[in-house]
Amino acid sequence: MNYDSKTGRPENRPVGTIVYQAVSAFLPEMPPEQVNTLSVLALAHIGDGVYELMMRTALAQAGVTAAHELHRETVRRVNAPAQAKAVGAVLPALTEEELAVYKRGRNAKVNAIPQRAAVAEYHAATGLEALFGWLWLQGRAERLCTLFNLLAEVL
Repeated sequence: MNYDSKTGRPENRPVGTIVYQAVSAFLPEMPPEQVNTLSVLALAHIGDGVYELMMRTALAQAGVTAAHELHRETVRRVNAPAQAKAVGAVLPALTEEELAVYKRGRNAKVNAIPQRAAVAEYHAATGLEALFGWLWLQGRAERLCTLFNLLAEVL
């Protein structure tokens, strides 16, 4: 941990690499057949929560301790433009099946786009969230961590 030279207190900024450590006991384990019955937007809804929780946890593990800093750093990384930027780091690592889930999410018809996001960014973020939801519901913690760590390198 780094310390502020003026106050001597720990810095509230991330230090080192942001990495998520999996906790497998917390994961659901739905069979793929059941997960595949969910709509792609349902997967994205779940994946949005998974991604944000992973980011918050990783930031806390990296040394962000103040609530306002944790919130600020999370919001900076958990939004459509940031997620769309990070998708490029993940795409080469996806299996054919994962890529198909990502593309289904990316191509899903959404009813509203946030003002601060371009349409393409929002679609890319939705694809990423659908993939995270799909992996989460199947209990694939190690794969989630691998992909999250690839994303974290560019955020």
